Amino acid sequence: MTWFHALRRRLRPRTRYRASSVGALGVASWIRWRIAVARSPRIPYGTPLVLTSRLARFPLLARAGSTDLRVFHQIFVEREYAPLDDVRDASLIIDCGANVGYSSAYFATRFPAAALVAVEPDPGNFDLLARNLAPYGQQVTLVRSAVWSRPAHLVLTERTRGAGREWARTVEECEAEREGALVATDVPALLARSGRDRISILKMDVEGAEAEIFSGPCEWLDRVELLVIELHGPPWFPDGATPFHAAMDGRGFELQRAGELTIARRTPAATALP
Repeated sequence: MTWFHALRRRLRPRTRYRASSVGALGVASWIRWRIAVARSPRIPYGTPLVLTSRLARFPLLARAGSTDLRVFHQIFVEREYAPLDDVRDASLIIDCGANVGYSSAYFATRFPAAALVAVEPDPGNFDLLARNLAPYGQQVTLVRSAVWSRPAHLVLTERTRGAGREWARTVEECEAEREGALVATDVPALLARSGRDRISILKMDVEGAEAEIFSGPCEWLDRVELLVIELHGPPWFPDGATPFHAAMDGRGFELQRAGELTIARRTPAATALP
C-alpha cells in the first residue's frame, strides 16, 4: 500500500456521507479538508489552514479552532447553494453576511462575469474575507458594514464575541461615539454603489438583522430577481420570518424552502421596474 492510499484510508470519514463528500470536493481537496479538520483542534486558534474546492476558483483560508471549517462544509460539501444552480446568468450578486468569503467565492466562481459585493461587519471575519477574495480582483467589492433598514450606527453584540462564534455575529444599534461602531448600510446604497440597476442574486445570512431590514421600507425588492435568505427567530434572535413574509407579499415572488434557506424567485409574469 502506498503512502497516499494509507493516508486516504486513515482519513476516510466513517459516515454515510463519505462518497458524497469526496464527490463534492474531488479527492485531492477532500484529503486536504480532512487533514484540516483533524489538525484544527490540535493547533493554536487562528492558525491558517488552506482549503480547496473545484467550486472555488482559488484556494481558501480557514482559521483553526473556528467555525470556518463548518461554513466551508456547508457551502462546498453539503452544497447549500446548489438550489441556485439553475440560474443561467447573473450580472450583480450582493452577499450580505459574507463571513470569511466562502459563499462569495462560490458565487464568483459560478458566475465569473458577475460583479459581486460582499458585506461583513466582524473585523476578524472581514480580514479573512479580504484575503480569500483578493484573487478575484475587480470582480469583487468589499464593504465592512452591516445591512440595516435605515441610517444608523451599529456595534457587534457581546454574546457573539470569542472563538467558536465566528459564523453568528449579530449587531445592534449604538451611539456614533461608541468604540467599534460601524456605519450601517442598506440594500439601496449597495445597489447604487454597484452602478447597476438590478440585483440578480441577493444573499442574506445576517443573523437576525432581517427582522429590522424587512420592517423598514422595502421598495428595493422590486429590483431583485432572486433572494436567498436564512431566516432566524426566537429564542436567540428576533422574529425575522414575519416581517420578511409581509414585505414579500404581492411583490411577484415564488417562495421555496431548501434546507435552512428560503429562496424567493421573481415570477416571469411579475412586473419589473425598468
